[in-house]
Amino acid sequence: GTARRSCITPPLQQKGPFSSAENGPFFRSLYFASSAYSGASAVAGAMAELVSLAHSSACSQNIRVMVDGCAAALETVERQCGRLGMTLRCLTVDRSVFDAAPVTRQYPQEMYYRLLAGCFLPKELDRVLYIDPDILVLNSLRPLWETPLEGRLFAAASHPGKTGLMNNINQVRLGTDCKYFNSGVLLIDLNAARAQVRPQDIFRYAEEKGKALLLPDQDILNALYGDRTLELDDTLWNYDARNYNTYLLRSGGVCDMDWVMRNTGILHFCGKSKPWRPGYVRRFGILYKHYIQLTRRTGAYLGD
Repeated sequence: GTARRSCITPPLQQKGPFSSAENGPFFRSLYFASSAYSGASAVAGAMAELVSLAHSSACSQNIRVMVDGCAAALETVERQCGRLGMTLRCLTVDRSVFDAAPVTRQYPQEMYYRLLAGCFLPKELDRVLYIDPDILVLNSLRPLWETPLEGRLFAAASHPGKTGLMNNINQVRLGTDCKYFNSGVLLIDLNAARAQVRPQDIFRYAEEKGKALLLPDQDILNALYGDRTLELDDTLWNYDARNYNTYLLRSGGVCDMDWVMRNTGILHFCGKSKPWRPGYVRRFGILYKHYIQLTRRTGAYLGD
């Protein structure tokens, strides 16, 4: 079949402008795989994410960035990564793998990438950290990267809200008895995934459930692999930027803004409202604008 391009950085020898001897480079593989890089404003969002990553995690070496989108978007991200001390290389995704997959507007090919990372990423890699493009990295990801998976395929966070009601609803909807995990941040054991995650199982489930899947890739993760997923603390590794008041209430006032800035590793702009779109009014939008301004000041912003 016709190949589709994605991009990955190789291990780097140089240090980026935000490298820190305190944290040191530690990633063997981290990637982004998303059609969200297809628009100019979303590319700007990706730039803010990459700058926050470089600034917070000293990951200018051994980081792999997978993107998927139009050539112009890839060129823009490539130039920006170069200014941050990262280099993009292209990985060819064999589209014949998806011959039996439901691929529609609701089920774009890209949605399968994170679950099938073991099929596409180099065999010498044994672990990968996937993160969505609508994320800011606030503190070092080293503790997340070094989390023992305890024989699980994935590690992910659940967003229980104030009462855990949505977890219960999703358990009934999908026929599961585990928490409902968000697929925007996934730590993946690639060797286990290569042995246990089969494309045909994923495609069959997507075909059988069809439009009953509300968040297709996330629903598939939970229905097929929820019982093989290690739970992460969402306040640290997948903080839902919509729910500041919920986190504050749930923690008895501990998880205030100062706590988030000192402790949260990954801030996730979940939902349809994004900080790069006009009219975003949620609390953490100003933090996103800060990283956009930081990219401008360092000469890495190419969105204007």
